[in-house]
Amino acid sequence: MQVSIIAPDKSVYSGSAYSVTVPSVQGSFTALENHAPIVSILEKGVISVQEKEGGEKLSFNIKGGFVEISDNVATACIELDSNER
Repeated sequence: MQVSIIAPDKSVYSGSAYSVTVPSVQGSFTALENHAPIVSILEKGVISVQEKEGGEKLSFNIKGGFVEISDNVATACIELDSNER
């Protein structure tokens, strides 16, 4: 799946990933390839991107935002936590 994480002033991450985990307001969830289409509001927390199955996870602290997942593309528009800048 392709993952893009975008803040107002920069692209935070863009690349191919095995999974992405996001802090939705209705609870954290993980998306893998062929995930059902969804749009969700994100709350303060951590977005984790695992680039390879069994590989390391990249983590991004966020204040909030939203995510759209459709057709093996996950796009998160977020506000970075001040510690991430």
